[in-house]
Amino acid sequence: MTAHDPPLRSAVPVAVGVLLRPDGSFLLASRPEGKPWAGYWEFPGGKIEAGETLAEALERELHEELGLSHLQATYWRSCEVDYPHARVHLQFCKVTGWMGEPQSREGQQLAWQTLPVMVTPVLPGTIPVLAWLAEERDQGRIGPDAAGSVQR
Repeated sequence: MTAHDPPLRSAVPVAVGVLLRPDGSFLLASRPEGKPWAGYWEFPGGKIEAGETLAEALERELHEELGLSHLQATYWRSCEVDYPHARVHLQFCKVTGWMGEPQSREGQQLAWQTLPVMVTPVLPGTIPVLAWLAEERDQGRIGPDAAGSVQR
């Protein structure tokens, strides 16, 4: 780091759910109007509040956003993304069971997707997850991003 580099912002911890159905499809949600990156597609989740565990935050966020409860979730992977509005530490959990049907509770659109994804644009923090899913499923094409198709 040089004297001219901006100070590194601390990362906000975020719990993210990768909801997986038995057929291999996964749920993406659009960011609602009024939020940064409105209209971009992402995996649902949100900020881990002080004193919350990852599991508690995930349960709370997926209940608030989608009306789901009683999650069967396992930590999977994480990454950091530095957006203009915030630096985030995204902690992804595979969610393989839940009670209820996903509902749009925050004005977001919901879409069950497979690879390659058909919804666009995709939030930059979502791209690594699509690549991880493609690697696990041994598929090359993960889907479009804001600029077009993403190839592995």
